[in-house]
Amino acid sequence: MATHSAAQVLLSWGPDKKHSDRERWICIYPAYINNKKTLAQGRKISKDRCVENPTHQEIRDVLVAAGLKVGVENKLYSRERSKELLYRGRIRVQIKNDDGTPCDSKFPSRESVMYHLGDMIPKLKSRQNKGSGDQTQTNASKGKNKGKGRR
Repeated sequence: MATHSAAQVLLSWGPDKKHSDRERWICIYPAYINNKKTLAQGRKISKDRCVENPTHQEIRDVLVAAGLKVGVENKLYSRERSKELLYRGRIRVQIKNDDGTPCDSKFPSRESVMYHLGDMIPKLKSRQNKGSGDQTQTNASKGKNKGKGRR
């Protein structure tokens, strides 16, 4: 232990850390709730409860709206192949009080938070606007190629 620097000792987890300490908050990467990922690629919940390509901003927005304490970190998920900025971001969420009780009875576990994200992200205004815009675009492009076959 003597070889560790003071900073490493302060940042390392210990049983004496309180649930309100940021190191004890749960981590959620966008890959955990991405229905385009496999379990091997880091998806944590069933595909039918996931959303397509969630961003850390969307996750943050939903959790802040739910009244949870949230922190954003500029981290890249270890199983993420792409190093693009779009895939960066780790969300830290406090789900327990210092006495070990849930901060919010709706979110007793990490899974309950991820299920909530899966339910709420598609309802975001940014998602609803995006969805309708994409649909009209794909329908328009389908009409253009009618009868021409593969190129």
